[in-house]
Amino acid sequence: MADYDVVIVGAGHNALVCAGYIAKAGYHVAVVERRHKVGGAVVTEEIVPGYKFDLGGSAHILINHTPIVADLELEQYGLKYLDLDPMFFAPFQDGSHWTVYKDIDKTCESIAAISPEDADRYRDFIATWAPISEGIVEMFQSRPTAFNFARHMMFGRGFRNSDTVERLTELIRGYGPYLRTQFKDKRIQALIGWMAAQSGPPPTEPLSSPFALWHPMYHVSGMKRPQGGSGMLTQALANMIRAYGGDIFTDEPVKQIVVRGGRAVGVETVNGRTLSGKRIVSGAHFHTTVKLLGDAAPSSLKEKVKTARVGNGFGMILRCAVDELPDYTCKPGVGDHHTAMQFICPDLDYLERAYGDYLAGRPSANPALISMTWSHSDPTLAPAGKHVMFLWGQYYPYEMADGRSWDDVGDEVAENMLATFAQYAPNVQHTIIDKLIETPLYLERELGLLRGNVMHLEMSIDQMFMMRPAIGMSQYRTPIDNLYLTGASTHPGGGIMGAAGMNAAGVVLEDITKKSIFQSAFKR
Repeated sequence: MADYDVVIVGAGHNALVCAGYIAKAGYHVAVVERRHKVGGAVVTEEIVPGYKFDLGGSAHILINHTPIVADLELEQYGLKYLDLDPMFFAPFQDGSHWTVYKDIDKTCESIAAISPEDADRYRDFIATWAPISEGIVEMFQSRPTAFNFARHMMFGRGFRNSDTVERLTELIRGYGPYLRTQFKDKRIQALIGWMAAQSGPPPTEPLSSPFALWHPMYHVSGMKRPQGGSGMLTQALANMIRAYGGDIFTDEPVKQIVVRGGRAVGVETVNGRTLSGKRIVSGAHFHTTVKLLGDAAPSSLKEKVKTARVGNGFGMILRCAVDELPDYTCKPGVGDHHTAMQFICPDLDYLERAYGDYLAGRPSANPALISMTWSHSDPTLAPAGKHVMFLWGQYYPYEMADGRSWDDVGDEVAENMLATFAQYAPNVQHTIIDKLIETPLYLERELGLLRGNVMHLEMSIDQMFMMRPAIGMSQYRTPIDNLYLTGASTHPGGGIMGAAGMNAAGVVLEDITKKSIFQSAFKR
């Protein structure tokens, strides 16, 4: 008899969501994690004594479009979400700024202060694309089959409106060209475009406009943060899994996924632990999963790995313990803008130049940045009167053209990020108590994000929906019997959403049920 009904490799948030649904359905699950703590890239740790740093994702937006928190009753297991409003704040060196609130009217008032014409255009933009965005949300929460794709496109929420159908041609454009025609003021284009760039594709990439057309959904879900740090989501998931009888093993790097007779039957860890399971789910990176299969990986699977692009890095993060919050020249003092994510990107040309540096194999000389000062809304993250400041920057290649190592240049590049930010908030260079620099190489070593790509695989249209992680493998199943995939390598991709875990759990439970019915009928 197997030790478990399902053994799950990795304890990222998608893997834990998958385990949570399966455990709640009454099955015995085990989760095996290489790090000392569950969470993967959704984890919070006290790197500097007294200061809680998120090591990966911080803003919780996408998951609030799903039923996961309610389905798994995570509030009973320690999760307390804080609503954050405003969501986004964009300062500029000419002294202007604008803010995105959950409320559309307040957002339009902010836009009108710098570009009255674009306030009306923004309202039209939201009204036009909200139905399409809602349809995309539906697609994200279902398996990416041809049937489901057609169903959502033809009959899903919002796709039935003739006006929006006529504008579907906009979907094939890059979000840069689209935003330049939609809005007149470069400052309005910049914030929306910079937020779209968080998924990876640059403004010029064809078929990338949906990353900007998703923008209306921010006004639906708003932005939240777990009190105590982003990792409180994954801690609550772990508590829930244990409450339903599941086992979680940390500090247990998986050495191999055991396959016998073409069927996955368990895992062996570096420490010598062996866990058998009727079904195995890997929440690890797609490339890592195939590596764990070793010689048991069929040639067809090895070929698919070759075509699944990881890319050459993406971004890096500077985590700081600070004495005070950024003091923006355009909006001095402490205010609600410190609740928001603070976007440093003057225009789309600036973003495209930063991407050009990346393509040339060098760190962006003038990076686009996002400052996150979550301690303004959550004092539990830092000692009284102190704060945390996280600075995310793009674009940073994993491999540099001049052969330099991130171990050698990480400090230098981090200082450039800080100097760039200081052009908007001059006090930041003098307020740092201590810091953690998460280069692309750090992200790979510490969080298993190969080549520093926080999305696992590039989020270009040819690696989305039915083509993620590869053609023929989008249904969370693999060519090996009883081996399944979840995580950012699978549909719908990266970001704190959990839909990949929820969808994968549905596939596993469906297969368990079918097998149970078949076995019962056979016995009769």
